[in-house]
Amino acid sequence: MTPRLILALALLSASVAGWAQGAPLPDWERLTPQQREALIAPVRDRWNDAPPPQRERMLQHGQRWQSMTPEQRELARRGRHRFENMSPEQREQARALFAQMRELSPAQRDELRERWSKMSPEQRQEWLKANPVKDLPPPPKR
Repeated sequence: MTPRLILALALLSASVAGWAQGAPLPDWERLTPQQREALIAPVRDRWNDAPPPQRERMLQHGQRWQSMTPEQRELARRGRHRFENMSPEQREQARALFAQMRELSPAQRDELRERWSKMSPEQRQEWLKANPVKDLPPPPKR
């Protein structure tokens, strides 16, 4: 092949690859059956492996997600990423705080957040011992 032809083919393939990466993905209705299956399979597997109480939570989470605004969804994504980057100890603390805060009024939540921010690591451990997590499901397997 001539150098000119090789250069033309290289430029053409680069532009096609760039277009494929930058092209917007189609709506659900236009996905191929294989693409849909690739998206659904992990959720189906988690559903089938889950006991009934976890299935109920999964369904509630899906319904809640559908009712969220785009801004609320973005905040939820950020929170999930922050949680995923925590150490196991930090995750356990977050779970305990979350469980406790579910039972408090907004004013009581603010007060607990303020107290927590001022606690030393030792004080936080004492608080965790005094406020064990009740009936909180185990963390999801990933």
